[in-house]
Amino acid sequence: MKPLEGRIVAITGAAGGLGAPVARAMRAAGALVIGIDRVPCADCDASIVTDLADDAALAALATRLSQDTPDILVNIAGVMRFGLHESQPDEALALCYRVNLLVPAILVRAVAAPMQARGSGQIVNIGSVLGAIPYPWFAAYSSSKAGLAALSQALRRELAGSGVVVTHVNPRAARTPFNNAQVNRFLEITGMKADEPEWVADRIARAILARRETVSIGWMERIYAALNSLAPGLIDTGLAPQVRKARAEFQLPFTGA
Repeated sequence: MKPLEGRIVAITGAAGGLGAPVARAMRAAGALVIGIDRVPCADCDASIVTDLADDAALAALATRLSQDTPDILVNIAGVMRFGLHESQPDEALALCYRVNLLVPAILVRAVAAPMQARGSGQIVNIGSVLGAIPYPWFAAYSSSKAGLAALSQALRRELAGSGVVVTHVNPRAARTPFNNAQVNRFLEITGMKADEPEWVADRIARAILARRETVSIGWMERIYAALNSLAPGLIDTGLAPQVRKARAEFQLPFTGA
């Protein structure tokens, strides 16, 4: 018998570059997968086509999940903002914080009570290493993912002993269309590693199956995250050469989604 046989997994962003391989991994583990995205999810058993940026659509989705609650909710949907923070339009910042933090908070609120009532469930939030090591030019994205990490930790403590597990995973960059040309150039000139999405999805699937609490991908990233928490000045010094390269490359204010 497969480990998720008979379980229902709902995944936001399931049609995306990372969501799709996670959906395939969940199905391979025996789950029935419901994809939540703006387009149908080819790798899922069923799709909920919706726009998480729309208030009414989000409210309807939350109601649906509260009434027909999956065994596992995986929040993958995200929005990237790259560029000088001073250049970011209000609406772009609002969308970044909404999709990366507000949407997971609302959907988790929808499923938490029914999961507790039945004494079982798992909430999975996909963050980013940039939430633990905030980078320049990623201010909104980093801070939204840092907020998601705090949300996950608070919920884990709040739901302790209820039978509901909260799993938070911090991937590094992945080679998906989520990264625009400027982001890819930034990764190149700074030497930041980008992983294959199937490899990242496998790590996420392992964390879900093992019901892990917190998983950060990359041993060097884990060290940097710990140092950033204890001695951020050291990370400032370590990042200085990358910052200089980025400033030389991107001389003018710019935005990107």
